[in-house]
Formats: sequence, structure tokens, C-alpha cells
Amino acid sequence: MHIKTLLNHVCKHQSFVYGTFTLKHSGKKSYIEVAIEPRKNSSILCSICGRAAQIHDTLPVRRCEFIPIWQIAVFFLYAMRRVNCKRCDRVVVEKVPWVQGKSQHTTYYSLFLATWAKRLAWQEVARIFSTSWQSVYKSVKWVVDYGLEHRDLHGIFAIGIDEIQYSKGHKYLTLVYQIDKGCRRLIWIGKERTSETIDNFFIWFGKRRCRTLKFICSDMWKSYLNAAAAFAPKALNVLDRFHIVANLNRALDLVRREEVARLKSKGKQAQLTKTKWILLKRPKNLTRKQRGRFRELLEINLRSVRAYIMKESFQHLWSYALPSRAGRFLDMWCQEAMCSRIEPMKKMARQFREHRELILNYFRARKEYSSGVVEGLNNKAKLTTRKHYGFRGDITRETALYHALGALPEPDLGHKFA
Repeated sequence: MHIKTLLNHVCKHQSFVYGTFTLKHSGKKSYIEVAIEPRKNSSILCSICGRAAQIHDTLPVRRCEFIPIWQIAVFFLYAMRRVNCKRCDRVVVEKVPWVQGKSQHTTYYSLFLATWAKRLAWQEVARIFSTSWQSVYKSVKWVVDYGLEHRDLHGIFAIGIDEIQYSKGHKYLTLVYQIDKGCRRLIWIGKERTSETIDNFFIWFGKRRCRTLKFICSDMWKSYLNAAAAFAPKALNVLDRFHIVANLNRALDLVRREEVARLKSKGKQAQLTKTKWILLKRPKNLTRKQRGRFRELLEINLRSVRAYIMKESFQHLWSYALPSRAGRFLDMWCQEAMCSRIEPMKKMARQFREHRELILNYFRARKEYSSGVVEGLNNKAKLTTRKHYGFRGDITRETALYHALGALPEPDLGHKFA
């Protein structure tokens, strides 16, 4: 079977035919040059309007790189023709199906590199396929630009809002995800973590789409809560269960550290030595050695132990199905915390009372929506920023995140090469 037959099978062009195939050598490297010729009596299309036009002149032969075969580079050779388009009233280069604009890579090769760039670091893709990091970046950028232009933002009913730190010095990106059951993807990236940033998202999202939102998952940050109430008042704002538990753990650790300092002044700090993770872990996750140490702690009347018991009793909240019963339990827990004389736990109780209705929205949503999905996507976003070292500016970083998490549509080239 000839290479020409294979090329006609995977990427046949209606108005063009493959001509001669030449194997050449340059030092230790080999490459194949494929000449492409226009089919006789075929129409010449304008690259702007896509309509048939008259030929104006012919440019020198242009070289575009195709997907390598058996580690041998392949190049398409074609003399581009310029057309005089009466509809556009200008002379432009003709439209050809294997390349976009002035790119030195065919669309097949660009999509091929972009597909592998989802699985590997960009530098690794460049090394494997004997190309440059810049070529991989341009390929990914082309695919992402196409996807952002052609993606469908209708039918979004649930979103999750959170932020990630991407660099030292408290530099954050605000990420907004669609978290509907059938589609979970990144839909927007904002610079920094400010009230103006989240307002910009809702302005970009549009009033019509904001009216269709039913659920918004976020943490307790006031800017998120205020923006959601202002731009999408009909949406049910579900507070992030993950952050609620994390805040409780931080309060417990604060109690432990304060008590360690108090016991240290009395020379009794050994009672709480190496107990941080014993108190923060769930009982079922403790090791055998930690269980023994935990039983010893329960026999001592410490504030840290009482705070731990309160933290574990709060977990019972998530077992309720009805908002009314969950609300009664939350009120009871807050009352006990206010009587505990443990200031960090009292602070948490005041916070829960302030956001009581938003916490109960988790049960009103029938536990179908939470920020657990958002945290999972955030982990992937952090992995993407760590995996692609050498980002050159914010645009490159955003391109990588959209490419990895955006679930963007890709150009349909008729054949999947990767």
C-alpha cells in the first residue's frame, strides 16, 4: 500500500490531489515532501468569504509540516494562489483545507500536538515529536481559540466558584465551573480574588444566563455571596461543605495550639505532644498506634478533646435529608458551642448562625450540588499549572487551563490521529 493511498484515506481534499512523494535526507534526519496540486476544473475559494473567485496570480511554493510517519517528518508543498474576490473587493490568498492562515503546521498536525499536550507536559510533547515548545503552544492556542468561539453556553443551571493560588505572593485566579451532572467544565477565568473580579464574571455571563441559574456553590467569602445575591437572586446559593469542615478543623487546631502553650507554661505539654493529626483525622482513619494515643487523650479533661468531640458531632449534620431537621440540629450544635467557653468554637457557631440559610441550601438542593466537584476540578487546575512549567504570561496559563478543563469542542478533521 502506498503512502498516497493512506493520505487519501485519512485526509482527502475535494479540490486538490496529491502529486509526487520525495524522500530526502538532511544530515542524520530524513523527511518526506508531498507535492499537492489543484484538481483540474475545481473552484478557487476566497479565504475570507469562502466563495468561488477568479485567480489573480500564484505565490512561491509554501511548506507546511504534517504528522510524522514512523519518526520521519512529512511536509506538504503547495504553491498558493491569490484570488481577486469581487464580494470582498480585495486580492487575498485562496482557502485551502489543510492549513489556517500563515501557520507552518497543517491543521492535522496542530490538532495532533494539542491532543498529546493534554496528556503530557508541553516540553515533553515537543521533545517526543522533534518540534519546539513554541510550536506546541501555538497548536494548543489554535485549538483553544476555536473551542472558545464554538462552545455552547446555553443550558447552564449550576456553577461553582473558587480560586487557586498560582504563584508566590498571594497571586490568585478566580475560576468558575459548570457543575451540572451532564457537563462539568471550566467556563471562566478571572485575575485576582476581588469583588470586582466576580462581578466581571456575572457581567460577562449576561443577565439572561444569570436568570437561568438554579444553583451556585461557593465558600463563605462575602464577595461571592453578595455577587450571587445581586446578579442571580433566584439561584440557590449552596455553601461549600468542604470549606465548612475545613474551618472547623482550623478552629480545633487553634484550640490545640493555645492549650499546648498553656500547658507548656505548667510543664505539662507532653499531654498534647504529637496529637495534631490524631485530632484532625476522622476516627476510622486513625492507625493502630494513633488509636491507642487517642484513648489516652479521652481520659484527660482537655479543651482540645472537648473541641474534638464537638467537631465530630457536627459531622452528623450531613446525614439529614430534610432541611428542617438539619436546621434543628445546627441550632442545637451552635447553642452547645456557645456554652462551651471555647472561643474558637464559639466563633464558628456565630459564623454558622450568620450563614444558617445558606448552609441549609445544601439540603434544599437534595445534596445533589456541592463544591466537592469544584475542589476536584481545582486539583486538576493546580496540577495543570505545576505540570506546564515555563508559562510565559497570563494568556499562556489561561490557555493551558481551558485546554485541560474547558471540555472545548475541537475542529472536525474527519480522522482522529491521536
